[in-house]
Amino acid sequence: MKSAVELFSFDELRCNGYLRTMVQKVKMAFLSSREFFFQLVLHSLVFTFYALDSEHPYTEFHLEAHQIIFFLNYALANAVISYGLLPQFFYRKKYAHFFAYTLLTLAVVILIEELLIEKIYFPDSRGASFPGVLFSLAQVLPIIAILSGFKFAWDALTKQRQVDELKAIIKESELEFLKSQINPHFLFNNLNNLYAYAIENSPKTPTIILELSSVLRYMLYECREKSVPLSKEIEHLRNFTQLYELQIEQRGVIRFNTPPIPSYFRIAPLILIVFIENAFKHSQASQSSDILIDIDIRVSEEGTLAFICKNNFHSVAPANHTSKGIGLENVKKRLQLLYPNAHQLKIQQTDNHYEVYLSMQLQKSVPHELYHH
Repeated sequence: MKSAVELFSFDELRCNGYLRTMVQKVKMAFLSSREFFFQLVLHSLVFTFYALDSEHPYTEFHLEAHQIIFFLNYALANAVISYGLLPQFFYRKKYAHFFAYTLLTLAVVILIEELLIEKIYFPDSRGASFPGVLFSLAQVLPIIAILSGFKFAWDALTKQRQVDELKAIIKESELEFLKSQINPHFLFNNLNNLYAYAIENSPKTPTIILELSSVLRYMLYECREKSVPLSKEIEHLRNFTQLYELQIEQRGVIRFNTPPIPSYFRIAPLILIVFIENAFKHSQASQSSDILIDIDIRVSEEGTLAFICKNNFHSVAPANHTSKGIGLENVKKRLQLLYPNAHQLKIQQTDNHYEVYLSMQLQKSVPHELYHH
């Protein structure tokens, strides 16, 4: 028998499925009702202009029974074209079938108008003779083209909205995937270091574990939003730097410079950390002493962030060692997605020096204290 937890999980999943189906049906019904009112207003406007132009172009509006019958004939033809031929043939790129059936529909409209409606309402004038195909088509085609054209425009706008929603979903999914790669990447590097300290029974191992726990807590719980306060992100970077500084011990100098940052600037989380991690990894992998890492973060009053991270290394390390890592390619993709045309990334590398310069235009939110005024 299934456990209570398994049954609960199954029922929860089934309930979520029902909810998603219900939400989808409500959404479709809402869109259908919007289209219904749109078509209703459109047909009313077109009918008004049709009645004025056909019978009383320079006087007040008069409603006649035959005008309604004529227009209903056009409306039925539009319904066939808009809700039958467009989705069945035109949207499936069967253009020959679409135009053939559209011409057939127009022919039926003209026949009904000339052989039935005009015979009933105008037997001695308009119904007594057939004016010709071109003349009849010139009377019928403009109205049906207007009605069908607005349906085509409605479908195009709906399709564009769906495409925009799909792009937003894809973008969000890609960002979540890229963001999810950071934690395993960070853990992989630091667990190796912890393993080495544990083997040596280093007294700094508990402190490193505590710092690692603090950093992971921020990664897992506090940076789930698309953007976080810059001051909180910098605090996280400072803790992260201290974690690595414990591992370097007395083998080098670590400088972390940043002036006080206003709380109303926001930044996408876990972007700057990649460059700092690469700096430590690059330096530690190539040298055992004289490590120098210099981190400088500044923000202008307009919200332009300037991030500079410098580190030294010995040339015995591979020149493209850092660029092969997951983290650097990850952050480049995230910058392109989150800050298109709003960032500038420059990386300079010499035989023993590596420097990253990143400029970003940050978001700005209203300080909480302003809400109380």
